[in-house]
This record gives sequence, structure tokens and C-alpha cells, in this order.
Amino acid sequence: MPLKTAPSRRRLRWAALPVGIAAALVLAGCSTSELHGFLPGFTDDGVPATNRTDMVAGLWVNSWIVLLAVGVVTWALMLWAVIAYRRRKGQTGLPVQLRYNMPIEIFYTIVPLILVVGLFSFTARDQTILETQYDDPDVSITAFGKQWAWDFQYNGEEDDNSDAVWTMGVQVEDTGTIERNAESLPTLYLPVNKTVKIELQSRDVIHSFWIIDFLYKKDMYQGRENFWSFTPTREGEYAGKCAELCGEYHSNMLFNVKVVSEAEYENYLDTLRDEGQTGDIDEAYDRLQNNTGFGTAVEGND
Repeated sequence: MPLKTAPSRRRLRWAALPVGIAAALVLAGCSTSELHGFLPGFTDDGVPATNRTDMVAGLWVNSWIVLLAVGVVTWALMLWAVIAYRRRKGQTGLPVQLRYNMPIEIFYTIVPLILVVGLFSFTARDQTILETQYDDPDVSITAFGKQWAWDFQYNGEEDDNSDAVWTMGVQVEDTGTIERNAESLPTLYLPVNKTVKIELQSRDVIHSFWIIDFLYKKDMYQGRENFWSFTPTREGEYAGKCAELCGEYHSNMLFNVKVVSEAEYENYLDTLRDEGQTGDIDEAYDRLQNNTGFGTAVEGND
């Protein structure tokens, strides 16, 4: 009986061709959300929420692809070992024991090292870009986190910040059900396609400033300044929240974000000026000095 020969390379290529075509068709049929790992911040028109959103999503998706490939190889080797080295009928005792196998030892040392160095390098590269702050942003804002709400100050051009405007917020009111009354939530306005630099400060405990669709969050510490720079690239309304457990009503520490046109943004600042909400509020208000959102006013600390 003639021995069976291994399939030729040409046959393997022809076998791989339909697999590649099928994979391409599957990927082509994916929505924008699916192509970005089902992360928020993307719409079907392909415009991300900020100029950094694509980068964060790319790091997330590519990391999962690498990890999935490692998992497939590991599972395949485990399955192969289970089948190839299973106990056959009539076998007794222990199989031959090997203390080491140099090719496998080298493989299990080099490959994980390459993976760790690679993942670290790409993460460090993207983090360096994400943490690079604008020196001369179009918009400078200071966000204050406090138990359990947010204050937003839109900084001006004067040295004493006398031309700044601000808005103070209260926490969302708990209605006793899953639905929450978000009408009184503080709202952060941002102009689209303008460079934004936000200074993050805490009035009391550690908070974390998180705009969900922007795919990034930063902690806020008492007595320490933190900054976040980005450019909003799509108009719309977005949800924000505190991502650091900060006390009893942490889950109600929410805020809204509206990315609007430059004209609408300037009109909003003019509205705050007309209401007399001008100047620097850094030392004007302590935490919980305004309404708590539950119908009772709380005196601030002197």
C-alpha cells in the first residue's frame, strides 16, 4: 500500500484562501462598536468621542487579540497532550519521566518574555501620549470633586482669574427606584474640535473623574493637582461619574457632559456671567456647602 504523503504547499494555500475570505467577510460585516471591542465612545459614522478614543480602544482590542491567540495555542497544546499521551488499554505504571526538554524550556521562557515586553512597550507608548498635557489649550477648566457632586470652573485669561465663570452642582437625587432624577446634575460643557485641558482637584477625599465614552479616567487627590488633556471630536451628550468609592452616596456622584459647537459654548459661558457666577471659586466654597440633593442644606466647614 502506498504511503500517504503530506499535502503540498499549494493545496494548503488553496485551503487557507476560503478561510481568509470568510474571515474578511465576517470582519467587514462588523459594526463600528464590534470592531472596537464593544467599547463605548463610537458611533456608526466612525467618529470617535475624542482624539484619544481610538488609541485607547486599539490598545484594548489588540491586547485581547494577542491574549486570545496565546489562549488558543495553550488550549491546543493541552488538548494534544491529553490525547497523545493518554493511557492506552493494557498500559500500567507511570510513563517515562523526563526532567527537562531544552526546546520547550527555551520556548516557555522566550515567548512569555516577548509578550510581556511587547505589551509593556505598547502600553507605555500610549500612556505617554495620553498623559502629555497641552501647554496652551483653547479651553482651560478646573473640575472639583466633592462628596458627592462636582463643581466646574471655566478659567479665564486674567492672572487673578477674575474673568473665570463657574457652576456648582449637587448629587443626583435618589428617587428610591432604579431610575434617578438627573435633571439637577452638574453639566460640563466642552467645545467640539478645541483642545481642552482639565485640572482635577478634590475638596475632601479621593475621587476619580470618568467620562465613560472618552475611555479614560483620572484620580483626584486633596492637595494635589492632576491634569487631563484631550480634544472632543464629536458633538453630543455623555455620561460622567466618580469611579472611586468615596463614601455613602458615591453611586449618586454623577455628572453630564455636553460637547457643543464653539458658538453654543460661548453662549453658555455668557449665561453664567449674566447670573453673576464669576471669579475664582478655589477658596470660596468647601465641600457640601451647597444643597446635598436630598432637600436639605448642609453647612460648610469654616
